[in-house]
Amino acid sequence: MYFIRVDIIGAGLGGLSSAISIKTHNPDIEVVVHEKYKEIGYNHEGRRCGEAHSVEREWKQWVPTGKSIFNSILHADITLGKHHYVAHRSDNEAFILNRQEFICQLARDAERRGVILRTNDKVQTVKDLPGDVLVDASGCPSTVKRELNIKPGYIGKTYQETLQDSNCFMSDTIKIIFSQMGGYFWVFPRNPEKKEVNIGVGVFGDFGYNLREMLHRFQEEQSIEGTVNYVTGGLIPLGLQRPFLFKNILFVGDAGVGAFPFSGQGIYRALMSGDIAGRCIAQNRLEKYPSIIRREFTQWDVVGSLFIKTNLVFRRINSVLFYHTLNFFARQEFDVLSH
Repeated sequence: MYFIRVDIIGAGLGGLSSAISIKTHNPDIEVVVHEKYKEIGYNHEGRRCGEAHSVEREWKQWVPTGKSIFNSILHADITLGKHHYVAHRSDNEAFILNRQEFICQLARDAERRGVILRTNDKVQTVKDLPGDVLVDASGCPSTVKRELNIKPGYIGKTYQETLQDSNCFMSDTIKIIFSQMGGYFWVFPRNPEKKEVNIGVGVFGDFGYNLREMLHRFQEEQSIEGTVNYVTGGLIPLGLQRPFLFKNILFVGDAGVGAFPFSGQGIYRALMSGDIAGRCIAQNRLEKYPSIIRREFTQWDVVGSLFIKTNLVFRRINSVLFYHTLNFFARQEFDVLSH
């Protein structure tokens, strides 16, 4: 069968990288992206937690440019209980994104390639889409998987506040502080013109914590000051979210590969999975998509899943044991924390 039309649900990172990839490898395929909001990028889901992005190795093709960049990150300062680690980056390798503008950068690229972008176009059911192939890039929870009654994999929760005129703004440094409650806090620089920082908290699983209260206690302990001008957060998929392919539907981004289990980073995973899905569609080889995803992501997913399972057990015994398992993985491969 030769595909003549592909419908993509969601004009976020995964959806747009899928569209660009399809058009790059087979410009004759009609690609339609359905975005439920009135604007691409500058909408309720355009700003998410963290907004850190790396461009080394296989994802160098997604280098942010111009207004898509807030800061170049040179240092990652990581605290695990009594242990302290510092990772260093080369210039122009890691960034804090203006995520909304970066999505717009991808959207402009997609349009130049002939992708049809439809805004204010919420898909009610996949049965309404006429495409030969569908790409679900609707995020977490996936609207398509909910419709198909497919349960998600491991899920975490996050809460983040953006503080303006903050006393702890450091343009080239991100900080991650792991907590014995089974999660971590972060302090990331954002817009330098406003001296903004993103401070947030994420937990591995849903333990019923009040994340807002936890973050405010952390903020007080760290003597972080500033005026709140934006709040975000919600569910975060931890690691691979199977299945990756269901009939003629490919799942990308949070709907498919999820976020990196240790740090919650999901930007490069969304871009990579979209690119892989696009190549498989353009080559009329949908069946290759799951195997390529497993090859690219399974190693750290297995380690991450083992860590999460161990953490859930240790949390019932002694929460301090969380630090011991995390430090064990850190000693085995420091890249776990700087990935």
